[in-house]
Amino acid sequence: MSIKDNLIAIKNELPEGVTLVAVSKTKPNADILEAYEAGQRVFGENKVQEMTQKWEELPKDIEWHMIGHVQRNKVKYMAEFVSLIHGVDSLKLLKEIDKQADKYDRVIPCLLQMHIAEEDTKFGLDNTELEALLQSEEFKAMKNIKIVGLMGMATFTSDENQVRKEFAHLKSIFNELQQRLPEVTILSMGMSGDYQLAIEEGSTMVRIGSSIFGARNYQ
Repeated sequence: MSIKDNLIAIKNELPEGVTLVAVSKTKPNADILEAYEAGQRVFGENKVQEMTQKWEELPKDIEWHMIGHVQRNKVKYMAEFVSLIHGVDSLKLLKEIDKQADKYDRVIPCLLQMHIAEEDTKFGLDNTELEALLQSEEFKAMKNIKIVGLMGMATFTSDENQVRKEFAHLKSIFNELQQRLPEVTILSMGMSGDYQLAIEEGSTMVRIGSSIFGARNYQ
């Protein structure tokens, strides 16, 4: 099946209100343009340099989402154009985004990444760290970032019950956060292997790459 066919098939099964982020990391511009021609406008990258290059070369109405782990020294390269940063996992990173956004007179929407998986390799805040961040005076003083939701990755396992449990846990944190910050509307959870489960547990944004573009190219 073509990229266009894959995209249409996935979009047809997504409920209303769920945003599809087409994960285009490692993919050439031609593949992204094929998805673009089929109506896709939101693309996710995990390397700032690669995303910046694609932003320079591809249509300007594309929304670029940074979905990977962000190093603070790379924020300046994407501050001018990034539409949403998914993986904010520290106050230090948030401060850097705020500082760089100010240079472009922008308010950059961010998702706080929560650690919900049993694997230690995943990044993210725990509940205590989330609370400390939200209560900090530094956070309250920031003018150029906007926390619009949460992101999380479930354990990479074939045990659906465990994945579902982790997604449900993130949804409960999201519900509590919404009571405090009404601008929180995005719950980014679910990838090619588990997005149906994520949607069932309340995800409003899914990050899908290989089911659209085929297997990843690792050079």
